[in-house]
Amino acid sequence: MATENAPNKVDENINRSTKYKKGTYTIIIKIGTSSICDEHNYFPKLANLSMLVESIIELKKLGHRPVLVSSGAVGTGLRRLNFKQKPTKSRAKVQAIAAVGQGRLMSKYDTLFSNFNQPIAQVLLSRSDLTERFQYINACNTFNELLNMGVIPIVNENDTICNEHSRYGDNDTLSGITAGITNADFLFLLTDVDALYTDNPRINPEAKPIRVVKDLEELHVSISTPGSAIGTGGMSTKLVAADIASNAGCTTVIMNGKYPNNIVDIIKEASERESTNKEINPKIGTHFLPNDVLLNDREWWIRFGLAPLGQIQIKPECIKHLIEQKLKHRESSEKLDSIYPIDVEDTQDYFFPNQCISLTTIIKNNDTGKDEIVEVGRALSNYTSSEIQLIKGHDSCDIIKILGETGPKIRKSIVSKENIALSLNKRLLQLFDLF
Repeated sequence: MATENAPNKVDENINRSTKYKKGTYTIIIKIGTSSICDEHNYFPKLANLSMLVESIIELKKLGHRPVLVSSGAVGTGLRRLNFKQKPTKSRAKVQAIAAVGQGRLMSKYDTLFSNFNQPIAQVLLSRSDLTERFQYINACNTFNELLNMGVIPIVNENDTICNEHSRYGDNDTLSGITAGITNADFLFLLTDVDALYTDNPRINPEAKPIRVVKDLEELHVSISTPGSAIGTGGMSTKLVAADIASNAGCTTVIMNGKYPNNIVDIIKEASERESTNKEINPKIGTHFLPNDVLLNDREWWIRFGLAPLGQIQIKPECIKHLIEQKLKHRESSEKLDSIYPIDVEDTQDYFFPNQCISLTTIIKNNDTGKDEIVEVGRALSNYTSSEIQLIKGHDSCDIIKILGETGPKIRKSIVSKENIALSLNKRLLQLFDLF
């Protein structure tokens, strides 16, 4: 729920349970390529785009803060260049096509929004843009200022220059990231089905829609809904986006993109529920509710904003201790312990200080009786992987003797407590007998 005014500037201590202003929602709307361009000839679906723009303008009139995450640069570029299909072998050619299409796509949006005298802004993001904390904070503040000025940001991945390591890969994931960056209240994923179903509705006519999801881990349904021919998403990527957004305190709605005016109706119902405290009972789409316990902003950035470049394998007893601490002090990382050389068993891949790494451990699965490697969270490393290989298993007082006098980079811990983002999911808790 929204509460009274949040600070204009984002800082290290942002409270994700505090939204912009009571009765005013920050709303992310993601539209895919198949809703923008015809899958066969790539001509623009102007009727779809016009209805979407009118719905966004209506949200603005109601006092809300909409952000559009739009695919379509490649599809628009294919139409402009008269290409019959998207290249599959040349990444550089796809990026060149995106460069052609991005400007034309924004031109279409500018023309449509200009009919309502509504300014827009282009925001191109990639995972590499958020690798440094100050870049992430800057992105948060830029979005905030655009929305304060009444501008509608239109977000897309920077397909022209992104390599495989810096890409989110699909705009479903990007929309979840945008929801976290903007501290959004709602994320709408517009797709070609009405909702998430108990089975694939294209194959099984008996499949039933799921209206409310309170816990993604308890969702045992088929997610094999195929993506379109020119899009990159599918239902599985939408569940990833919902997970990202739910951890940031955002409600995610999967709904049919043919009827964007339904967004306005859903938001109006949400406003009524806020004033009457009624339980949610949606008739449109699938609604993923926010997690009961949210990651703080820094934890969320480490857990979802960054891509892990390696792994550190931690002793199970250390991980269990950290989880127990986090369960006791859910709202703060100050009560956690750091991870020290004595806690580390191994590393994988090569990484540098301040880069994101995956925290793993080996634990016995009681169901199978076999040991398995599980990811327990993500973190920022204080050392390179090769340095950790030298000091692992030792006491912190031995670091200088092993690595030598290397100046201010010497730290007692491998990972500092403020740079640990644990994954407190039910499966992990069950493996450690904590659930």
